[in-house]
Parts: sequence; C-alpha cells; structure tokens
Amino acid sequence: MRVTILGSGTCVPTLKRSSSSFLLQVHHELLLFDLGAGTMRRLLEAGFTISQVSHIFFSHLHPDHTGEFVSFLFATKYPQTYRRRTPFQIIGSRGLHNFYEGLRVVYKEWIELEAGIMSLIEMDNNGHDQFVNNTFSVDTLPMAHIETSIGYRITGADGATVAYSGDTDFCENAVGLARDADLLICEAAFPDAMKVKGHLTPSLAGRIAVEAGVKRLLLTHFYPECESIDVEAQCRRTYDGPLILASDLMVVDV
Repeated sequence: MRVTILGSGTCVPTLKRSSSSFLLQVHHELLLFDLGAGTMRRLLEAGFTISQVSHIFFSHLHPDHTGEFVSFLFATKYPQTYRRRTPFQIIGSRGLHNFYEGLRVVYKEWIELEAGIMSLIEMDNNGHDQFVNNTFSVDTLPMAHIETSIGYRITGADGATVAYSGDTDFCENAVGLARDADLLICEAAFPDAMKVKGHLTPSLAGRIAVEAGVKRLLLTHFYPECESIDVEAQCRRTYDGPLILASDLMVVDV
C-alpha cells in the first residue's frame, strides 16, 4: 500500500496545505479519503486523475472534508477527459444519502451521473461496521467529533494495515481502531496549549499511538496555529516511536 497526502490542512486557506485528503493505493485500486478544497489539483500533481479513483471514503461531512465533492461529480460528467465508464463507490456514515440528495436539490442534473456509475454506501456510526472488497477490507468505528464521524482501518490482502482517525477527540475507539496498525494517520489539529473539543493535539495523538501500539504515526490536519510551534516535540511528550509530519504530496509506503 502507498499513501499520498493530498491535503494536510484544514478549512483555513493557505498556499502550503490543501484541506483534508489522502490517497491510498491498494494494488490497482485508488482509495480517496476525504475530499476537501484543493484535492483534485493535488491529485493531478501526484500524477492521477479523478477518473482513476475507485472509492471515496468520507470520515464526516464537514466542508473541509467534503468541499470538492460537488466539483468532483461535475467534472466526472465532462464528456471527453473525465467521463466515467467504470463504476466507483462513495462510502460514509449514516446520512450520506441525505447529504447527496440535498446537493441534488441545489445542483440538479449537473451532479447526476449515468445509472450504475456511482453507488453510495452508508456505514453504521453507532458501532463497528465493515466494508469488504476483493483486494482490501475496511473496518469503521465511531469517532468523538460529531455524531456522524467515523474512523477507518484499511487492511490489504497482504495484511498491511492503515488506520485513519478523521477528526476526533481522544477516545477508546480511536485506540481500538489503530491497534497494532502499520501506520496511523491521525489528526493533530491544534497545539497542546490550545486544545479544542472534538480535536486532538500532538501529545494526545501520541498517546493514542502508544496505547494502540502502532508501528508508525503520521500527524496531519494542521491548523495555522501548528505552524508556529514544534509539533514533533509536543508529540514526543507521549510518543517515542517513528513519527511523520504530513505535508502535501508526501508519499509513504506501507
């Protein structure tokens, strides 16, 4: 498996970081996790097009994680370059169908694709759920952010595992989701001294990594306040294992 960070930032516009997104290559499949502003451009910069994406996974439906969904669907209808001829799937928690139907009320046929091209799959946001594919499986657990927030654990056919927290506060589900993972992609939105409910800090993310026994920790989803502090040093208050600080277009092999 190969991870490409497409967006390591937040809702706050910066030239350095696009909003939340990363691409996971599992054999011939391209899995896109979250779809914040700037994702499609970063995808092109990484050498991929939207028509190659086989699955989109939403951790929750806040704008910095879904902001380019409408643009993605609109571009997918373009007759020459991006028009889909192979099906793809959108996976999220309960409420995903209502979210899409609400967008259709506004954008109508401009985001409606040909029958059989796109399918929506809702995962349980009240407990454990699983999505199984021929080349990978995905387990989900509720996270402590908003009611519909879920985290993902992806397991490849070779047994390699990547866990993704999405947005969350410290919770036992985050630890359980990441248990013994080869890589934990974890938000660390604000410095330790600026803790915000529903988000993690570097030291709290490190605590999750320690309790879960992960092999590597990758911190992401940095608000601008993180740019003026030593994120690594704060994480090292609780975690002394292999640590990566996300930047846009970074590639990590698992």
